[in-house]
Amino acid sequence: MKDFQYQALPMRVRFGAGSLASLNDEVVNLGLKRVLVLATPFQADMAERVSQQLGELSAGVHAEAEMHVPIESAHKAREVAAAAQADGYVAVGGGSTTGLGKAIALEFGQPIIAVPTTYAGSEMTPVWGLTADGEKKTGRDSKVLPTSVIYDPELTVSLPVKMSVTSGFNAIAHAVEALYAPDGSPIISLMAEEGTRALLEAMPKIVENPSNIDARSNALYGAWLCGATLGATTMSLHHKLCHTLGGTFNLPHAETHTVVLPYALAYNAQHAPQAVAALQRATGADNPAAHFRKLSLALGAPSSLAELGLKESDIDKIVEIATRNPYANPREVTPEGIRELVTAALHGSDV
Repeated sequence: MKDFQYQALPMRVRFGAGSLASLNDEVVNLGLKRVLVLATPFQADMAERVSQQLGELSAGVHAEAEMHVPIESAHKAREVAAAAQADGYVAVGGGSTTGLGKAIALEFGQPIIAVPTTYAGSEMTPVWGLTADGEKKTGRDSKVLPTSVIYDPELTVSLPVKMSVTSGFNAIAHAVEALYAPDGSPIISLMAEEGTRALLEAMPKIVENPSNIDARSNALYGAWLCGATLGATTMSLHHKLCHTLGGTFNLPHAETHTVVLPYALAYNAQHAPQAVAALQRATGADNPAAHFRKLSLALGAPSSLAELGLKESDIDKIVEIATRNPYANPREVTPEGIRELVTAALHGSDV
């Protein structure tokens, strides 16, 4: 066993069907008086219901979260939070909403209570992301880590089946990269393998019956574990590519992760044997990259980056951005290698 360090992130988790009912207690326990409820426009109705549940503890609703957190959106949310005299935030939704909460907390340093309705995993990390001037920039800061997370599987039942699938693969991508991260540990590897297994078991059942609360619970449990591995390790090539594709070309977040995952894993596989062994156990397949590809297509996920709107003429810029600054990755990141990877993902080639 190699030497390693492991630091547990300081947060409280409440998990279980109906656990949203504990939100008011969570707000009070944190000593908060006026929390601003955040959401996307799509989930504005849910945010209003949460605000009504909070009663006098609510400072109002700001349902304008956007994918990839444009800097303009962050500025507006900070102004709304200041005007409402909010002393904390309840982020109801997926990664876009949690990301907006983080953008506000990055400025003001106030607590976030995350109420995830997807499998994005952002609620488990101190990682923030903002898109400005056509590029998504990320960083780590302990003050953006949600203080509390309420995982209520009942809130994910309304998540459309296709989004459930791509959000699940988005979570698995976190676990895959954590398995070969330079700052990984046996603890993280256990979480990554178990999170991947749970999601792979749950997603076909969700496709078969979207109201299956046991499957929804299992998927949310898996997403929690995968998100926690993202929060504890350094991400590599897969996430660098997806941030480029999302921030610069505005490709949809979860769908992009789903398409890129098999190709990024295949790129690194021969240089990460322990990660592949863990994924073989989790998938029951000799070639985990090919398994992810086959299963995602069987469950109705997009088949290529071209389907998501990327063009052949975009590849040069992707290669330039993805190789501009060095970052940890099991296999050397070269312009030629990235070009081959992105071209394969663009066309949906076999893995």
